Amino acid sequence: MRLVVDLNRCQGYAQCAFLAPGVFTMHGEEGLLYDPEPGEDQRERLARASAACPVQAILVDSADVPAEAVSGER
Repeated sequence: MRLVVDLNRCQGYAQCAFLAPGVFTMHGEEGLLYDPEPGEDQRERLARASAACPVQAILVDSADVPAEAVSGER
């Protein structure tokens, strides 16, 4: 599972950090830190966090595609 946050869109509302604290943390008042490859055990929390984001800045990709296929590495 992969997680992408559009940090240009993120406004620091911290709903994600509240709903999935094992994946998202706030750094200061507006800086968001997150784990781009969270474990499957976080799936439900990530779905809630993504749905709760007021600016829809969170994208959760659950496709089972190897990283090499995405980046073009062999």
